[in-house]
Amino acid sequence: MFRYLSKSIVLLLFSVIILCVIYPGAVWVIGQVFFPFQANGSLVKAPDGTVVGSRLIAQPFTKDEYFQPRPSAASYDASASASSTYAASNYLLRNRVAGALGPIVKYKSGSKAGQLVAPDIEAWFQQDKFQGNPHIVAQWADLHNAVAQAWVTGDPTHGSYVDAWSKAHPDLVAKWIKDNPSTPQPKAPDLAVLFFENFSQDHPGMFPSAVTQTGADGKPQTFIQPVKEGSDIQSTFFDMWRQENPQADLQDVPGDLVMASGSGLDPDITLENAEFQLDRVAGKWADDTKRGAADVRKQIDQILQANASAPFGGLAGEKFVNVLEVNLELCKRYGVPK
Repeated sequence: MFRYLSKSIVLLLFSVIILCVIYPGAVWVIGQVFFPFQANGSLVKAPDGTVVGSRLIAQPFTKDEYFQPRPSAASYDASASASSTYAASNYLLRNRVAGALGPIVKYKSGSKAGQLVAPDIEAWFQQDKFQGNPHIVAQWADLHNAVAQAWVTGDPTHGSYVDAWSKAHPDLVAKWIKDNPSTPQPKAPDLAVLFFENFSQDHPGMFPSAVTQTGADGKPQTFIQPVKEGSDIQSTFFDMWRQENPQADLQDVPGDLVMASGSGLDPDITLENAEFQLDRVAGKWADDTKRGAADVRKQIDQILQANASAPFGGLAGEKFVNVLEVNLELCKRYGVPK
């Protein structure tokens, strides 16, 4: 009995030493000696030597001087990698894609070929009619309750604005509670549709949007105010505008420009996507550096081509660029944007 037990103990110790010490130690040594960059997380450094991210993990870039990654259902949080899981029939998916298209899509043909659709969306919105009926914002909220609620929960300032509105309209809230007795103490998202219906009555042809102003102390302050133009209107009402203008011939956009990846952390975009963003990026850098737009565009296009690569050494698939690496190249060339 003792002989079998001793052999088992020896085998256990041998296995622990092999699997928990020798094998991981050998892998660590090989990684550090032959693949130090990959083994340490593929970390990328800025020109000043500080680590700014990993070439394997996407991160958000909001300034117009930068190329932007694919949308992320995980908010680019590596600890919360996930897809949106929206089905094709889920209007939230359609709304998110339409929201991305509104400010960027252009006419493909006709007298406005190459021009942005956004100004026409704003002009149509200001008429405050959809399918012949008035109060477009109220109709939007009635048709898409979940989207209206998502607007309230999407930003703390939105929720605070609706809370302040509810305190200023106790009669409307009391009537809502009477009609919805199962919710005696409604929160801001519960009142989203009611809020937009009332807002549409009080501010026809306008939408609540964040506006940044300089306060008395000289610091920027953000307020929610009624507006009749801007990216919020272009994004939110592109889908309704499209329904009323199905004949408009619009340019196609790269799929990865508006669709999130399965992980929400994909660090690469297609070269086609990058080239679609090229005019915006080059135009902004030209303004910042006071250089000719054509020359800056040519230089940035060269950066894209130099950093583009296809899978299997270019033998298969289309070309991709790493967003972080390309943006760092822009900083090296033109400096850090203000």
